[in-house]
Amino acid sequence: MSAQSVEAFAESSDMDAAPLPDWVIPPPDGFTADDFLSMRGLPRHTELIDGSLVFVSPQRKWHVRVIDLLKYELNRQAPGHLCADREMSVKLAVSQVPEPDVLIVTADAYERDEPSTYYFPEDVVLAVEAVSPDSRIRDRDIKPRRYAAAGIQHFWRVEEDEGRTVVYIYELDPATGVYVPTGIHHDRLKLTVPYDIDIDLGDLGRRRR
Repeated sequence: MSAQSVEAFAESSDMDAAPLPDWVIPPPDGFTADDFLSMRGLPRHTELIDGSLVFVSPQRKWHVRVIDLLKYELNRQAPGHLCADREMSVKLAVSQVPEPDVLIVTADAYERDEPSTYYFPEDVVLAVEAVSPDSRIRDRDIKPRRYAAAGIQHFWRVEEDEGRTVVYIYELDPATGVYVPTGIHHDRLKLTVPYDIDIDLGDLGRRRR
């Protein structure tokens, strides 16, 4: 997920016109997940990573199309007890509330009324991050480690490489508690876990109705 720093947000021209909200400056030990989830007026898709707020930058067409394609296909192909969702927060730990670009969650979690703004890690079967230029460190290192520590079984990292979409697949090793790579997919994504999946990555350039 692309992002900009708190400092850049605070220095933007829009913020100069009015007093800064309290959440611009974090407390000495950082914000907690409960602090974050009770905040009002945050920009859309704000995340809490290691106690600090992360704000999104404008999304590229590729990023939006990846999310659209994966959410649509993962949901269409999912068995009845699972559902795909997109850009929903996950309350991972005391100072961690990331927002994966795409998620596979249990149908029970998807359909429940409360909490209505976030999931718990035990709800999530798969977390997917589409990498933007300014999110490489978070999506390649920080967020996968946080997802693994929370026990999320599957993680995908999606990147653009000279116009081609590449999906890096990881699965949680129960012996070590860390993700291990299980495949790299360039043109077609065909898997048997977390369920049977077959996605033509070339569909990114086609209109979806």
